[in-house]
Amino acid sequence: MSGHSKWSTIKRQKGANDAKRGALFTKVAREIIIAARMGGPDPDANYRLRLAIEKARSVNMPMDNIKRAIERGSGGGDTEAYEEIVYEGYGPGGVAVLVEAQTDNRNRTAAEVRSMFTKTGGQLAGSGAVAWQFEQRGVIAVPRAGVDADEVALLAIDGGAADIDTDADPIEVYTEPGDLEAVRKALESAGVKVESAEIAMIAKNTVELDAHKARQALRLVELLEDLDDVQRVTANFDIPEEVFAEVAG
Repeated sequence: MSGHSKWSTIKRQKGANDAKRGALFTKVAREIIIAARMGGPDPDANYRLRLAIEKARSVNMPMDNIKRAIERGSGGGDTEAYEEIVYEGYGPGGVAVLVEAQTDNRNRTAAEVRSMFTKTGGQLAGSGAVAWQFEQRGVIAVPRAGVDADEVALLAIDGGAADIDTDADPIEVYTEPGDLEAVRKALESAGVKVESAEIAMIAKNTVELDAHKARQALRLVELLEDLDDVQRVTANFDIPEEVFAEVAG
């Protein structure tokens, strides 16, 4: 299983078991608010908003909540002054960590992120310190059940995909960021079910850690993701099979 596929599996497991449903809704609502503010309230004309709405639906966010977030982002309600910030740092074992945040108080968020790095033996770094180790890509997940992985790969390539991991579960299709929507539509038009489609930061290369360091690094990721202002965390270490089994099992 690929490194990104392991991360995806853990995220889905965490989401399924996450008791902090209200906090999850708050984070998704912020994505919707910012997307609506930047590109308008029409998801057909605002691809980022459409992705945010799909994410909200995937976590069973009520439609009323989604509508209110769109209204707030487009000026139809109380308008939050959220800004997007990416923090960079080093975790246990020297792994590179990217922290994507949406905040209305950058001083508070910076202090909280720095505290989590320090608590786990990591270090917050300056802008550009680790970002070069990642690249932005579109990622489409296709459930394996009832599909021919090779056929999915051919359809994805014909639709403009850059790479496909047919061994992953679900199958993962990678695209250039600007091609994500076209590839998703090509797959769905061919009758292929798409589980999710998103723009993500993918590590160009992964670092191997022993089980102890990997657990420490995963703890850092978990602490960062639990912060209210943090939307997503990406790190470039591969998760050893024994640790992956512990976390995803």
